[in-house]
Amino acid sequence: MKYNWQQPDWPDFKYDASAVSGVLFTFAEKAGNVGGILKSLPTDIQSDAMIDLMVMEAIKTSEIEGEYFSRSDVMSSIRHNLGLDSGASPTADRRAKGIADLMVDVRHSHTEPLSEKKLFQWHGMLFGEQSRTINIGLWRTHEEPMQVISGPVGKRKVHFEAPPSDKIPEEMTQFINWFNNTAPQKKHVIKNPVIRSALAHNYFESIHPFEDGNGRIGRAISEKALSQGLGRPVLLSLSETIEKNKKNYYKALQNAQKSNEITDWIIYFSNIVLNAQTRTEENIEFILKKTKFFDRYKKQLNNRHLKIIHRMLAAGVDGFEGGMSAKKYVAITKTSTATATRDLKYLSEIGALKQIGGGRSTRYEISLEN
Repeated sequence: MKYNWQQPDWPDFKYDASAVSGVLFTFAEKAGNVGGILKSLPTDIQSDAMIDLMVMEAIKTSEIEGEYFSRSDVMSSIRHNLGLDSGASPTADRRAKGIADLMVDVRHSHTEPLSEKKLFQWHGMLFGEQSRTINIGLWRTHEEPMQVISGPVGKRKVHFEAPPSDKIPEEMTQFINWFNNTAPQKKHVIKNPVIRSALAHNYFESIHPFEDGNGRIGRAISEKALSQGLGRPVLLSLSETIEKNKKNYYKALQNAQKSNEITDWIIYFSNIVLNAQTRTEENIEFILKKTKFFDRYKKQLNNRHLKIIHRMLAAGVDGFEGGMSAKKYVAITKTSTATATRDLKYLSEIGALKQIGGGRSTRYEISLEN
C-alpha cells in the first residue's frame, strides 16, 4: 500500500469545499459572536476566559498523547508566563511548564511566519528540560521507519508510515513554504481559515518530522492557521473536542493519509472546529456565571467553603464528577465529618450548592443560577 506522501500528486491535496460550506459559515458566525461578546466584557473576565481555554487546550492536547498534568500546575505556568503572577514561583513540573510555554507562545506569535527555528523552539519547550533519549529541537534522524502501530507484539498492525528521516529536511522546507504562502495576503492564500487549518494539520502529521511531540505541535500549527485567518488569537480548545473521541480522530487522520483526496478529512476537521467554537461559547457563559456567583456569595464564604467551591468549579462546564459528598469534603479540606456535613448544609441553605439525592447518597452540585 502506498501512503499519501508516496503518491505522485503529493502534496497536491484535493477536496470539495462545498461539502462543508454550511459548517464554515456557522463557524464564522460563531467566531464573530464570541469576539463581540469578549470585547464587551470587563478586562479581568476576558483574561479569565483566555487563560481557562489555554489551560484546557494544554491539558487536553497532552492527554491525547497519554500525558496527564495537574490543572493547577498548568494554570500557574500560564499565569506566570503572562506576567499575572510575577511574585509566584513557577511550577516544579517541567513538563507542565513546557506545554504551558508552548500555548502562550502560539498565541503571542500567531502573526509571525512559520519557520524551522520556531518549530524547533516549540519542540524544545515540550522536551528541552527533560531527560530524554530523543533529539530535542531537531528533525528525527533515526534510520528505522517512523510508524503508527497498534496491537500486541507479534500481531502489530501498521496504520501509517511517515517519510524516511533523510527526506525530512526537504519535506519540511516544502511544508513551511506552503504554510507561509497560503497565509492571508499571500500569493496562494487559502481564504477559509478552517480549511487551511485542516490541510496544515494533515500535511504536518503525514510528514511526522520529530521523534516525539508531533501531535501536540501539529495541533499548535492548526491553531496558528485559525488565528491568522481570523486576524486575532483564536479562542477555542481543539484538543478538548478531539480528546472526547480520539479514536475517531486517529481513524480520520489515518484515512486521510491513504490518499491526497481528503474531502472526508476536511468534513471531519471542520466539524471538530465548529464543535470547539460552540464549546467556547459555553465556557464564556460559565466564566460569567462564576463571576456573578462570587459577587453574590463572597461575604458568606470562609476558607473551607472557598477551597471546595474552587475545586468544584475547576471541573468546568461539565461539572464536578459525582457531585460533592461529605466524604470528599473531608478529604479535600482535612476537616471532620461533622464540620463537612454542617458546611454542606449551610452552603445549600444560602443557595451556593444544591442538594441531589438523600441519605447516604446525598451529593451537592454548584448552583450557578441566581
